[in-house]
Amino acid sequence: MADTEKTEAVEKKVVIPLKRLLPALVIGPGSWLSPYVVMNSLFLPSLIQELDPANKVATVALFSTLGMIVAAISNMIAGGLSDRTHSRFGKRAPWIMGGAACFMVAMILASFSPTIPVLLAMWMVGQAALNFIVAPMVAWIDFAPEDGKGAASSAYGGLGMALGNNGFNVIGALFLSQYRLGFVIFGIICFVGVLIAVLIVHEPSNLDEAPEADAGKAKEKKPGKGSMNVFPSWSVGRDYYLALIAKLFQGVGNFAITGYILYIMTDYLMLGDATQSSIQLINTVMLAFGIAMGFLAGPASDKLHLLKLPVGFSTIFLAIAALCMFFIRSTAGIVLYAVFAGLGMGLWNSLDNLLNLRVIPDKNSVGFFLGVYNLGNTVTQAIAPIIAAAVISTVGYAGVFFVSIVFSLIGGICMLSIRSVKR
Repeated sequence: MADTEKTEAVEKKVVIPLKRLLPALVIGPGSWLSPYVVMNSLFLPSLIQELDPANKVATVALFSTLGMIVAAISNMIAGGLSDRTHSRFGKRAPWIMGGAACFMVAMILASFSPTIPVLLAMWMVGQAALNFIVAPMVAWIDFAPEDGKGAASSAYGGLGMALGNNGFNVIGALFLSQYRLGFVIFGIICFVGVLIAVLIVHEPSNLDEAPEADAGKAKEKKPGKGSMNVFPSWSVGRDYYLALIAKLFQGVGNFAITGYILYIMTDYLMLGDATQSSIQLINTVMLAFGIAMGFLAGPASDKLHLLKLPVGFSTIFLAIAALCMFFIRSTAGIVLYAVFAGLGMGLWNSLDNLLNLRVIPDKNSVGFFLGVYNLGNTVTQAIAPIIAAAVISTVGYAGVFFVSIVFSLIGGICMLSIRSVKR
């Protein structure tokens, strides 16, 4: 009873109507994820190839390794700071806009990089800034009314992530020959898009909540346990940890291919001048399927009372996608890859946040646990190139597809092992 009252007290502080929150949860993640995906998969490899062509694969892996470390640390810091912030603009908005501004500046400076060390420094600053957008923004889901949290999660993970992962790659491909300019353009896109989302949400002041929030936190502290009490034991948080592990494995399976898509097109499929149009084709098809799943998967899940099964089995589509591109080295294989990957990622992104909401071990820390879970979107894009680089150097680009298959299916198995959500 006490826990229920505590949760209600927290939720009454900020409730944003869905008519404002849902569009912001589509525009917001689309605005930070799109520039990151485009830069990470197209502009960064291109600039690295210009500055250090002999070591391009290893250098991409270095950027990914350091980026993963910076992302993990900054995500935790950003989430903690935003939880404790009291301002006239709310607790999340100041950090989100600060991160967007810093990311834009870092990417503009990265475009002028004359050497790998300078580029690396700017990229790390950008990674830190990006996570000051990500961690507070995913907590917007908790601003939804209690009966609208599923819709908010679907808007963020389904439509927002579809827009972020594929929406601007078509435009990004147009800048393949002007990738330095691309850093500037997409840095500005990030800032403007995030600003629009923040203005739509219009988070109210939480200055009057400071004494109550601080008092609540003081009461909840348990002597002798400290910050380690934030993460529950495996017996308590088993299903949440399985969902987190699943997201990491599925993410590596997806980004092992997309992180090296430029090199796969040029060095494995040998497409030459057709590389740009092929990348545009893949992202157009995947965007279409991602948006379709964003609109259809949530309502279908509610009507059929299915959640765990479609999320778990979505990884089979990713495995089929990898097999198609591996065996069919032509336009047909590229189209089939885009169709199956679009279906798989569309299903996963539409429903995995909702599934995560169902298995969060502490309902009073929804924002924190959503932030940790959402870290999988950034961390997997950093881990995947490291694994892929090791495989490429050992067996060639063909091995990347088997990495995608194995990791995707392990992610699906972990999701299907969750007990508290039956179907």
